[in-house]
This record gives sequence, structure tokens and C-alpha cells, in this order.
Amino acid sequence: MKFLIVTGLSGAGKTSVLRHLEDVGFQCIDNLPSPLLTQAFSLCEKVELNKPVALGVDSRSGALFDPQAVIRAVDEAQHSGNEASILFLEADTETLIDRYKETRRDHPLAGGKRTLEEAIRAEREMLQPLRERANDVLSTGGLRTKELCERVDAIVLSGEPRQSLRTEIMSFGFKRGIPRESDLVFDVRFLPNPYYIREIRAFTGLEPPVRDYVLSREETKAFLARLYDLIDYLIPLYQREGKRRLMIAIGCTGGAHRSVAISEALGAHLHALGQNVTVSHRDIRLEEASWSFRRNGAPQASR
Repeated sequence: MKFLIVTGLSGAGKTSVLRHLEDVGFQCIDNLPSPLLTQAFSLCEKVELNKPVALGVDSRSGALFDPQAVIRAVDEAQHSGNEASILFLEADTETLIDRYKETRRDHPLAGGKRTLEEAIRAEREMLQPLRERANDVLSTGGLRTKELCERVDAIVLSGEPRQSLRTEIMSFGFKRGIPRESDLVFDVRFLPNPYYIREIRAFTGLEPPVRDYVLSREETKAFLARLYDLIDYLIPLYQREGKRRLMIAIGCTGGAHRSVAISEALGAHLHALGQNVTVSHRDIRLEEASWSFRRNGAPQASR
């Protein structure tokens, strides 16, 4: 049988993932105490389910949650000839705080004794053994529900070997902090900033006016040539070491112009080489919302 453990940080999107997995044919069980995992596996085998099983296991179980028990159950299932894997969901602290403010729910580890930030930090430390053991780690910051489901499909339904390397490229703005989950960080603030070109300020790096401005610069072409060479050199080395996920973060000041154009260019380069790559833009919507302009009028600088 195929078993998938969905775990990770509270507020990172586990419920959304389980709902999606149910829609695509999984038998889903949420908030299962970790000591019951082995029995759940046995029950599913006994009734001969003709579908894969996804089980949500996390800190909501309180004292009944034991990361090591989850790892042992997965190992036992694998030794019994089943396919068992762990999908770990996470997000940066700022994103999790914003999500809790929107939902107005209490964090499982808060309990009136910790601040929300302290509870997130404590949970991150508690779940570290599961993160290290996970077959796939998915960062959900900046992802819409549709994008999250597409990422899950790529991981769970693609049928690709578990040893293959997935490269995730994320643009970001330094003024909102470096993505915590990044493996490699590149600063492209040395490139000319389209924000100061009045005619194209209102566009993002996804749109031709800014994209063409950034990519046509001689310094950009020289940088991209060196960046491609470096990433092409590193990917086989990461694969050799058994790394399954490589997060490349590319940052500019706000995260909507230069970093977006460069991220898209790097993504297209790796895709053309047949690499398993995804591109996301963490701060592009936040940056657009902060601009004081009208699309059909003259943009007005807000900084």
C-alpha cells in the first residue's frame, strides 16, 4: 500500500493539502495521534483499501504527539513492503503569524503561556526530526491554494523517483527578510532598478516592460551566464549527496522587479535542461499592494 504522512508547522496548510488529496483519490485521516499510526496502517492493509492513504499527524495531538513514533511507524511500514513517505509543510514565521491573525485561532503550543512567535519557534524545534526525515519539504509561503495543490501533485502524483532533485526558485524582497528555507541566496540589487524608471515602475518582472529592461542589460547577461554555470555545476553535486530539494532564493529590494525577472530566467534555463523546477514569487503581491499608483494613470512613488 501507499501511505503518506502529512505533517509540519501549524498554519502551513496541512488541512488544505489533505482536502486536495481527498479530492484526487486518497483516503484521508486527519489529526491522528502518532502512537496509533501503526494500528492505522494495519487496519488499512486488513480492509484492502484500493486507494492510497494520507494521514495528518502534528502537534495538535498534544501529549499524544511523538515525532519519533511517527518515524518508527514509517520505517515499520516500509519494512513490511509498503510505500510510506513523509511530506513536511512549513512557512516562514512572518507568514504563519499573518495566517493566525487572519483565522484568529490559537496555536496548539501557545496555551496562554507563550506568545505566538514563541509557540512557532517551539513547534519548529519539536518537529525538526520529522523535517530531517521527510521525503519532501514544501514551503507554502506566498502560495495560493491552487499553486499549493499543484506543488503537492508534482510531489505525490508525478511518479518520479524519490531520489530526484527538485529545484525551487523563489524571488523575494530583502526589506521583508531572507526566506528561512533557502539553501542558496543571490542578491541582485546591483542591477539597475526599474522602480526608478517612471514609465515601467508600475509593472512587475513578469511583464515585458520590466522583464526586457532587466534582461537586456549587459551586466544582467554577464551575471546570468555565471549564475547558469554555477547552478549547472552544483545540481549534480547536490544530487550525488542525495539531496531531494534545493531552494534558490533571489532577492532585490522589494521583490517585484529584478528578482522576479532573474528567477523566471533561471527557471526557464533549468526547465530547458530537463530539470524538475518550480518558480514562485514570495513578495510580488505585497509589493504591488504597497505601490501608490493606478494602472491607467501616472504612477506615484511611495518610497
